[in-house]
Amino acid sequence: MAKKSAVEKNNKRKRIVASRGARREALKLIIKDKSLPMEDRFQAVMKLSKEPRNSSKIRIRNRCEVSGRPRGYDRKLRMSRIALRDLASMGQVPGVVKSSW
Repeated sequence: MAKKSAVEKNNKRKRIVASRGARREALKLIIKDKSLPMEDRFQAVMKLSKEPRNSSKIRIRNRCEVSGRPRGYDRKLRMSRIALRDLASMGQVPGVVKSSW
């Protein structure tokens, strides 16, 4: 089980991205638009730098929904390899059958 503080920190980042993500994207579009004057684009860069770092989407860490583990994460099932193996052994994951040969 992951540290509760690490999981909560990641959840806080998700909430911040949800609330401020649209503003960041709008500023990035202004910065990338070459037809705008340089002064406007520079002002957009300054506003973007004032935004909190945790409002960036890239700061969110993929974590297991079951255990909170950050490594060995499967995107499709949204859980770690260890939690997947445990649940699959108990027959909790539909469509997953124990292999034998």
